[in-house]
Amino acid sequence: MIKKNVIVIGGGAAGFFAAINLAEKNKNYNVSILEKSNKLLSKVKISGGGRCNVTNACFENSELVKNYPRGNKELKQVFSRFNVSDTIQWFENHDVSLKTEEDGRIFPQSDDSETIVNCFLKYTELYHIKIEKNCEVFTIKKIKEKFYLNTSQGEKTADQLIIALGGHPKSGSYDLIKNLGHNIVSPIPSLFTLNLPNEKIKNNLQGLSVQNAEIKLVGQKLKYAGPVLITHWGLSGPAVLKLSAFAAHELFALNYSTKIQVNWAFPNNRQEVEALLFQTKKTHQKSLVRNVALFDLPKRLWEHFCLEAVIEEQKTWQELNNKQMQCLCDLIFCSTYNMEGKTTFKEEFVTCGGVDLKEIDFKTMESKLIKGLFFCGEVINVDGITGGFNFQNAWSTAWICADSLKPYPNQ
Repeated sequence: MIKKNVIVIGGGAAGFFAAINLAEKNKNYNVSILEKSNKLLSKVKISGGGRCNVTNACFENSELVKNYPRGNKELKQVFSRFNVSDTIQWFENHDVSLKTEEDGRIFPQSDDSETIVNCFLKYTELYHIKIEKNCEVFTIKKIKEKFYLNTSQGEKTADQLIIALGGHPKSGSYDLIKNLGHNIVSPIPSLFTLNLPNEKIKNNLQGLSVQNAEIKLVGQKLKYAGPVLITHWGLSGPAVLKLSAFAAHELFALNYSTKIQVNWAFPNNRQEVEALLFQTKKTHQKSLVRNVALFDLPKRLWEHFCLEAVIEEQKTWQELNNKQMQCLCDLIFCSTYNMEGKTTFKEEFVTCGGVDLKEIDFKTMESKLIKGLFFCGEVINVDGITGGFNFQNAWSTAWICADSLKPYPNQ
């Protein structure tokens, strides 16, 4: 029997998952992983604060795809074949117990990303998958039915090739694929927090969060609700990160300098905010305004709004004039801040951009341009919001790659 050679380029989550599943399905393949650095599974190790957020308990595919600003249409087809339930089952079958937290994020029971890393290393060894570190691929050529790779460790040949290089902030990182004739959508940041260097709200309010606020770009339709966190540099939290992902192109075009607006009392509209303020003025006439925080706002944030509305410390509700009432209403319902710059969210660096989705067959993850060439993970123009969604894309696309490389008959 002649064994066929399959090379996986990239020693990250998608690369390992593709290699292991391929080796499980096809005993007559020689599978190897080439990693240009001396580190394997580096993003797996740091994900979720070192706990590895493997996926999210979003079991309806129609809801799952809504967490992907790019690629949601294509992922419908992908998730129909390998979804969150399949991911959970896969890890359980490979001796990794998982747990679901209140916010839906799923972690290994051990709360340690090394559990995932060790699982992958165990199965690459079990299936005799060759791992070559410090092996950078310089060029790829396809001649007849074979791929020829010029690498830092000499020339290598493959019958089929899986590219799982991950997402990168610089276009040059995709030259290897571009030189094969594929179009690369220029990468730009997709998951970041908003810097408000000259806004008073971040002074002495760091660490405060509002559980249900709505944030939007002024002059744009995009807006997202959820927890918003005040940091020493500006605003963060799930609603902010979701906005940064879905408005990645708009914010890039604005050079991350624009006005943003926050409704701190969401889901209340302006009329409802105003109505409660006037009702409170009637029912708490002699109470100090600063002592009656509305809309479940943190006391220090409420005091900040009172200060901005020029409401003195000893001012009672009955003493408020219409100008102060309207100013307080504006601050609660539509505070406007000047965004000037962004900050990467924790250790996560997610880009949108990569291999053009139109050039990939999502039934197989094979290139439409070059037979025998496959892609998986963040190297393609797919990205998800924080919460385990980027890993789910990696597992699903990698599994389809592996499933698509059917066993060859004995020769």
